[in-house]
Amino acid sequence: MVATSQPLAVAAGLEVLTQGGNAADAAIATAAALNVTEPTSTGIGGDCFGLFYDAATCKISALNGSGRAPGALTLDRLAREGLGDGLPPLHPYTITVPGACAGWCDMVAQHGRLDMDSVLAPAIRLAEEGFPVAPITAYFWGRGVERQLKQAPGGLELTIEGRAPRAGEIFRNPGLARTLRVVAVGGKGAFYQDEIAEAMANSVQAAGGCLSVEDLAKHTSTWEQPASTTYRGLRVWECPPNGQGITALIGLNILEGFDLLAFDPLSAERLHLEIEAMRLAFADTRWYIADPAFNPVPLKTLLSKEDAAERRQLIDPQNATLGQIHGTPVASSDTVYLTVVDGEGNACSFINSNYLGFGTGIVPQGWGFTLQNRGHNFDLNPEHPNALAPGKRPYHTIIPGMITREDDNSLYASFGVMGGFMQPQGHVQVVVGLVDDALDPQAALDRQRFCISDGRADGRVALEQGIPPQVISKLEQMGHPVEQVSGHARATFGRGQIILRNRESGALYGGSDPRADGCAMGL
Repeated sequence: MVATSQPLAVAAGLEVLTQGGNAADAAIATAAALNVTEPTSTGIGGDCFGLFYDAATCKISALNGSGRAPGALTLDRLAREGLGDGLPPLHPYTITVPGACAGWCDMVAQHGRLDMDSVLAPAIRLAEEGFPVAPITAYFWGRGVERQLKQAPGGLELTIEGRAPRAGEIFRNPGLARTLRVVAVGGKGAFYQDEIAEAMANSVQAAGGCLSVEDLAKHTSTWEQPASTTYRGLRVWECPPNGQGITALIGLNILEGFDLLAFDPLSAERLHLEIEAMRLAFADTRWYIADPAFNPVPLKTLLSKEDAAERRQLIDPQNATLGQIHGTPVASSDTVYLTVVDGEGNACSFINSNYLGFGTGIVPQGWGFTLQNRGHNFDLNPEHPNALAPGKRPYHTIIPGMITREDDNSLYASFGVMGGFMQPQGHVQVVVGLVDDALDPQAALDRQRFCISDGRADGRVALEQGIPPQVISKLEQMGHPVEQVSGHARATFGRGQIILRNRESGALYGGSDPRADGCAMGL
């Protein structure tokens, strides 16, 4: 089964599965096809993270495919140029080394069965022959043209005569097809060296940035031990920092101490507990999450049940607390998420992002992809664990998730919810729906959500249309600053995918978020 936000990308993953590929091969085929069909959110010029469940060993490995800051980019340099108080989100200094290509190749090399030529073939075909643009994608493409592509060097390559493609209109991307063909033949080395690397460095430097061919040539992915916690007899897995996955784990640890079934799922009482748990989780992680190569993260303490019990005591069941601070140990966005489970029970939970839509919108001339602006997530306070430094990975919002059964380590679900700081909040809400309320994957994704703005402990709470007015009113009375969100603005609540595996039969149950254009489909 494959589940993601574009049906044609689902088809690409299924095609690779029918050709003998496994979950890793199909995940990367899907990710590459998403680069073609949803460049508004993702691409080879961005970053990726992945979790892979090996059915033979019941082990999970975590891939960190995020890039690092340029070697010449320092806080002193920003201060000299008058940028010490903050980087504009589309500034070329926000471009970190794009880690997606290495991540794709490394996932296939470590866990896949096919070669990159076979894995990338469906995406290359889509880019060369063209595809009909999906409706929600067309809307956000239009916004991206106005916000980024019209102004960014090379950005018009991803338009049709200066405008966004309309829903149902065929769009072709020969530049991206060229990029993918080079990678299919030459692997990741062909991307981080030679002419693609030179084009990336030249385009960034011409725009006023400092990414160099040396920065690109030095890039490597890393394989890491995933972080996890138990929740009501299951184990929930996330990638470790510099990603924000532990935010979801902290939130679940806090919520495990409450009887959530005592309240209606969309009642003010339950939503209040979930919101307050996430406020506490963000208070910790917005301070502590950073590149562990520079600032080790106290994972053992942050994920302990004892720490959760202490933090839980700070929740007032009747009133919001907007001034939560981080514990004794203060260490935004467009993304695509996909998940694949193959016939042997292997699973890949994978996420890929440009950060803010088309990222910076800068396109290396003739190569058909935009460069991310993930460096906007660095803190410019030199005392902060996530402070900008040369060669450092920034705080990362994109997180894939996975759940196993604690008694036998079998796969329970592969899941994710994309969308900036919404992601750990979405993970918590989906897990609660699946586990506490025993919802099927589609129902868990359909349920209305909340989102604490910008992942701030004191942030305003967006509430999705469909939450009853009396509930919204009561949350306001409890002290939560709230706003109701509807229409295309519902993108703030993320777009998730879930595949759940039945222990007895091995049958797969899939769900795909109604806030996107996609689907879940199995063979």
